[in-house]
Formats: sequence, C-alpha cells, structure tokens
Amino acid sequence: MGQRIGVDIGGSFTDFAILDEETKTLRALKVFSRPDKPGAEIAAGIELAGTRYGIRPDEVSYFTHGTTVGVNTVIQRKGIKLALFTTENFSDVLELGRLKLPAMFDLLSRRPAPLVTRDMVWGLSERLNSDGTQMRPLDPESVETATRAALAAGAEGIVIALLHSYRNPVHEREAKHLVKRFAPGVPVFTSAEVWPIIREFERTTTAVIGGYVQPRIAHYLGSLQRALKDMGVPAEARLTKSNGGVMSAEQGKTDCVQMILSGTASGVIGASFVAKICGLHECMSLDIGGTSADVALIVDGEPQYGMGEHIGDHQIHVPSISVTSIGEGGGSVAWVDEFGVLKIGPESAGSTPGPACYGRGGTRPTITDAFAVCGIIGQADLGYNAVKVDVEAARRAVATLTEKTGQSVEETAEAIINVAVSGMYAKITGLVTRFGVDPRTTAMMPFGGAGPMMGCLLAEEMGMPETVIPTTPGVLAALGGLVADLKNDFIRTIYVDLTAEALAGIQSGFAELRASAERWLREDQRYDGEGSLTYSADMRYRGQSYEIETIVDADAVLSGHLAALEDAFHQAHEKVYGHAQRDARVQIVNLRLVVAGRQPLPQLPRIEVGTGAPSPLRMINCWISGRWVPVSLYTRGELRAGQAFNGPAVIAQDDTTTFVPEHHRVFVDPYGHLRITKENIDVADQND
Repeated sequence: MGQRIGVDIGGSFTDFAILDEETKTLRALKVFSRPDKPGAEIAAGIELAGTRYGIRPDEVSYFTHGTTVGVNTVIQRKGIKLALFTTENFSDVLELGRLKLPAMFDLLSRRPAPLVTRDMVWGLSERLNSDGTQMRPLDPESVETATRAALAAGAEGIVIALLHSYRNPVHEREAKHLVKRFAPGVPVFTSAEVWPIIREFERTTTAVIGGYVQPRIAHYLGSLQRALKDMGVPAEARLTKSNGGVMSAEQGKTDCVQMILSGTASGVIGASFVAKICGLHECMSLDIGGTSADVALIVDGEPQYGMGEHIGDHQIHVPSISVTSIGEGGGSVAWVDEFGVLKIGPESAGSTPGPACYGRGGTRPTITDAFAVCGIIGQADLGYNAVKVDVEAARRAVATLTEKTGQSVEETAEAIINVAVSGMYAKITGLVTRFGVDPRTTAMMPFGGAGPMMGCLLAEEMGMPETVIPTTPGVLAALGGLVADLKNDFIRTIYVDLTAEALAGIQSGFAELRASAERWLREDQRYDGEGSLTYSADMRYRGQSYEIETIVDADAVLSGHLAALEDAFHQAHEKVYGHAQRDARVQIVNLRLVVAGRQPLPQLPRIEVGTGAPSPLRMINCWISGRWVPVSLYTRGELRAGQAFNGPAVIAQDDTTTFVPEHHRVFVDPYGHLRITKENIDVADQND
C-alpha cells in the first residue's frame, strides 16, 4: 500500500491531491506554479507533502498529472517549424479548410493562419484511389526533392498527410522511411499514425498539431520523468488525456495529440466523480483558475464528449471531453479601453507576479484583487498558507482605474466582478443552447481556485436552481487525475452501407480494434485489472454529409443483428435532430472502440453530523450591491452535516474561498459538500 498522487499544473498554482491506498483518505496541498522552470513545482509539492503529511517519495505508488504544455504551445505559436508533404496538387489543404466562418455573424472575420505556412508545403508524386488501391506508386525522387527543399527552408520536423491514407497508409509509411534516410534525426509524423480518420483537412490539421507540439511535450515529459526518478519516486509518470482517461508519460512523448487537452479534461473528470456522489442528473462544471474559466456538461455523472474541440483558433479532431472556455480566470487583468469601457482579460497576471494582493510584485488589478477590495477574500490565508492576502496592495491596483471609471475603489472593484460575471453569462448561454440544456433544471458546480468565489453569482444570473461546492474545490482537477481510468480510443474507417453483405467486414473491423485495444491495455500499460470495452460507430443516412457517433451493443455486433444496429442509429438521430427516417439506408463510416481499465476510487468519508445553524467564526464587512454589509464568516472545516445557514456569507478554507450572496441558503450534505440554493427554493433533505 502506498500513496497515489494527482497533480494539476495551473497558471497560478499547482494542485496536489493525495490518496492513501490503505485508508482511502484524501489530502491536498498547493504550491506556486513555475512557468520559468517547469517541473520545479512538482518537486516542491512532493517535498511539501513530506513536510506536512510525512509522505516519503518512495511511498508514491501512482503518479498522474494534467498539463497545458501542448495547449499553450499552440496558442502561443511556440512549436517547431514544420514542413507538410501532401499528395501532389493537394498542397492547399490547410488554406482551403472548411467553408465556415470563424465568427458566423462577422462577414469580415478571417480564418487563423495555418501552423504550416504555404511556402513550407510540398506535393509528392503518388495517388491512391478512395478504396485504398494504388493508382500511381510513390515516386522516391519526389520525396527526396521535397525533403531537401524542406531542410533548406529550415524545417525542424515533417508531417506527411497523403490522400486516402486512412484507407491504406502504405504510401505514408514508404515516404516516412525515405525521409528518415534523407534527413536522419528529423522528427517525421504521418497522419495515419496520428489519427486515421476520413476527411483530408481534419486528418491533416490534427497531424500538424500533433507534430507541432511533439518535441516540446517530449522534452517536458522527459524532464518530468528524470525529476521523479531523482526524487526517488518509483511510480511511472502518467498523464491525463483529452478523452478523460490516463496513459503513460512514455506513450505521451509520441502520441501527444491524445493528451493535448490534458489539463482541462482532469477537472471535468473530478467534477463528474462528485456529481455522481451527489446524485445530480444534469450538472455544469465551472473550472475557474488563475488564467481561464472552462465549462462542461455532465449528465448522470458522465461528461459529454465531442470531436473538433478548439485549441486556441485551431480545431483538433480526436475524441475529447467537450470543454469550452467561457471567460476569465482569477488572475485576469481589468483595464479600461479608449472609450472608457471596463474590460477583463484576456491578459492574465499568472503566478508571476500574480494578482497584486498576492504580494509578489503585481501592480495591475485583477478579478482576485476586486474580491479582496470587496472584503470577500483576505479573511484567511489562501493556497494552503502559500499566500497572505495584501488588501491594501489590491486597493492600490484597483485605484489605478478609478479615474477612468469615475467611481470609488469599492465601486470599481464591484464593477470588475459584475463585468466578469456578465461576460461568462454571455458565453455560457451559447453552450447551453448547443447541448439543449435547460439551466432551470441544471446544477452548477464551480471549482478551481476562483470558481467558488464566482459560482453562485453566475448560477443566479443563469437561473440555475442549485450551486454545489465540492469539499476540496481548489484541487478538484488534481483529484480528477486520480479517479480517471486508463483509457484509449481506436478507430477504423470502413465506409459501407449497413447491409448483410457488409456484416463480415464490420465484424472483422471490430475484432481488429478489440485486439489492438487489449494489447494496449495489457502490454503497453501493463494493466492486469478489470477492463471494459465500449463499441460505437459513426453512422448516417446515405447522402448525409456528417455522422452521429452511435453506441452499439457488442452482442448485436457479434451475432450479426443488423436491425439492432440500425435501430440504435435511428434513436440517436431522433435524439439529436428530433426525427428519424427509418426506411432510409444507413451507412457506417467509422468503427470505434474505447478500452478502459478501472482505477481505485477514494471513499469519501461522511462528516460528523451537527445540529442547528453553525456559529460563524466572526462577522466581517463586505461591499455588496454598492454598500458595506455585515457578513458571516465561516470556516469550512467547522461545518457539520445537516447544518444550514443563510447568506450573505463567506466560507474560508485552505484551497479557496466560497462567496454566498444575499437571499441564498447553504445546506451541508453528509460528505461536506455545500448545496447552495436561492432562499425561495426549499432545501430538500439530502442526507443520502
């Protein structure tokens, strides 16, 4: 028995969740992130775990973490200089893209510049038919010419994405072999190896993003592995993936496209774990850290998935938890534009120097500083005593805007909070529409360092009936890494009508995917526990342009029950579009298989039961709705199950601060979660 550690590296803090395998108890801590020296925060956290909890490095039996290295590399355009080899006469694939405007209501909007500029694209002489048969063999001379030209132009890596390689990757493999001969030491990536999906643009841009970030991610992961080894940690490092699972760091060095949304997925997995315990049917997770705010939908304890998630201005077409960035983080800087309009972000103070109230040299006003000026934070230390809030520094920072706003320091601070909340509201309404969610029946679960400060305010604007604050909201993303399954996705394009003649190909395709999945789980990940397989297919009516991923029954596949497969698609189509055409011919474009290896889950303890309303630690003054108001200050650790109290209130704890507005009521459930509702909504008996 040992200690399982999950880590989430954010813009301001790095969070640690520590699970004792014997007692199933969960502990947490925070340290400042070190963007100037990546990996140093992990060493500092493990050292602090020894000082605070007596945990030795050699006791760490499992280590996983989420990282934003890949995302930041794309957003900041700090990847390697790539060359792209395409099929001859298809060199404009990235420029052509899809006929969609980035902003549908802005006719002057422009597509983002591709990560590979047009002058770094070369066509190869070769051609496959759409069924994968060879029309024209690959010309080695064209590969040599393109390779030497790419090197002369300064290419640091080469991506090969040829027509119809999802059907037959033979030409991409041959080209890769030749490139390695002509340019030894240069990293080479093929689209079929990265993610073999139909549609040229989607497959090419996904491969380009993977190649663009791979060297930087590989360097980062190598440094992490060495750091853990030097500290005496025996556990192999694992990474959270975009699909909500985990994989080994060694695999992440080459298959980095699968973990590019690693950091955002971790928080949703942690929120899903809590939502299931709380019995929430529909829940919207709100992860507000130091730099950004991310939202995802959770239904019956399961996150929603999608394809084509955005990384900055670019889409990546691998299975991912659907997470949308909707606003600002606690460190986002407030400023006034030339028209006198107060705005928030996108610039963030990060962890260095951080918000002014952190006392680390920051002078510009942030959302966190606004809460400090209003008296909502600063009543207790933050970040497990890593930060002592300097309210006067926050006031000086916010005061730099008062001349332009024409308001007092307090009024300007409250305006910063209101603008941040309204900006999130404007963006979250689009997400609600996209998923067909009724906010009036959906709970809000805010977490991250700044989530509980703003969660109730946003939920009130959205008309959501309940806000649920987890027991350790500041480190929920780190917890997500601990509870995430080992998980991987497999795909094969077959492009057939769903007929008896195609049945053998469908069955053999799934059999090959299953063999690959079991090999990955047992051999690559060295997992010997219970595994699960989920079968699905991308299906559509013949003549449609896009598919719906449809979960299919494994027994129906094995027994050849075509009617069951068709019915599954009809039901999925009706759910998405409101109708189904049951007499139309159905096509299968892709076969999919997801393999998962279950991880041990922490057993959240029930807290001590209390009676009556809790006694506040003391009364404080907070600036609310344009005036100073007496507010009850509670300590989270002193609250007991079954207790209830009214807002306005501030609840302080080691990893975050919860703000309860006026006319809200707080109920403490058996596990210590805070269930916050409007006062006119009855607090149900939630003892189980």
